[in-house]
Amino acid sequence: MRLQPPSGSGHSDAPMDPSPRAEPSVSPLDPSQPADGCIIEQGTAYALFAYDIGLSINLDEAQSRIRESKQRETIKRTRRAPTYFEYQPAPLRVVHSVPSIPLGRFSTSPTVDAVLYDFGAVSVTYSIPLEGPLEDLLDLSNALYDNAELLRASRCVVETLARSIGPAVTKPGPSNRVEDYVIYELESVRPAEDPDHLVARDPLLLAQVLRAENVALSPQEVDDALACRISFGLQDAAIIDWNAAVLLDREADDLRAVLEFANVELLEMRFLDDQLDLALNRANEALAKYRGLTSSVLQTPGTDLRRIAELQMDAALLYENVNNTLKLLGDPYLARVARLASQRFHLNEWDASILRKIQTIESIYQKIGDRAATRRMELLEWIIIVLIAVSIVLPFATGK
Repeated sequence: MRLQPPSGSGHSDAPMDPSPRAEPSVSPLDPSQPADGCIIEQGTAYALFAYDIGLSINLDEAQSRIRESKQRETIKRTRRAPTYFEYQPAPLRVVHSVPSIPLGRFSTSPTVDAVLYDFGAVSVTYSIPLEGPLEDLLDLSNALYDNAELLRASRCVVETLARSIGPAVTKPGPSNRVEDYVIYELESVRPAEDPDHLVARDPLLLAQVLRAENVALSPQEVDDALACRISFGLQDAAIIDWNAAVLLDREADDLRAVLEFANVELLEMRFLDDQLDLALNRANEALAKYRGLTSSVLQTPGTDLRRIAELQMDAALLYENVNNTLKLLGDPYLARVARLASQRFHLNEWDASILRKIQTIESIYQKIGDRAATRRMELLEWIIIVLIAVSIVLPFATGK
């Protein structure tokens, strides 16, 4: 902090006042005074890592093969909702004991949760107990961003889990792609105040935590980071951003479940988009084979059509399974939370891209089939013409 220069310049000829002066009041910025900030009395940070390990998982068989503590996941309702509001089918939650991982002055809990979804995804969650000044979340957010140690440990959990359930996974594949997300759940803070005042107290700090940025953000960036905000009551709030979310709520299990599923959905959309790109490349290669008459006659598209149809079917099944697993129509508040998460994750754009590619593959598949059928009909017509010509010429050639 730059100090202000004393009033006047040089030496003063005025006599010094011998009377004692009153001590000036201590400035609020004095480091010897308690900081006028927010203190987290109870909270937890959740670091989520989503992986894809195969086309699908037979959850009943997986449950029978897992020895660790496990249970079928359900939505823990903290608000009124219809009875049909639930996962379909219910995912399988497995609890593993793992070593704690230090993250600055924080550290992860000695257990980790892994949730298996029937469409082949696994979500690994590390919990980090929170206590202390709100400002400390900025250091934690930077420690969590692209944390190599957590990434390595979560991948080990997934690989161990995949080996243990073995045959329960259909078309297993390497878990190279990962989607991470962080949820800061603040259950109790001091001084106790409503979320509006807490956000207004230091919006820059919350924006920096959400974006994991140490630099001072512009007002526009702060507004954008805090834009997706929603509340159910007067004493709770959820701020959802693309990299993290802050939940000011004593009971936020249902919100965390929705955000966890949204993170898994983003992973599956990215995975599915890559698979469709692969299918498009193969479809274009197959289409190029049958452009000429010779190639159409000498090559049959059966193998290529079967390969394209298989990729198309896998993509359609995965797309439907992901979109039908969690029904939010029964809970308007959680449906709005899901829409905000979808907005931040750009799930609608991913969805539109995937549907467009599925339609393109269907069009190419149809063109290859139509072209092969046309070539077969042309070949059959030429065979008939040749046979007719032979039948006409043959009597003259034999002299009969």
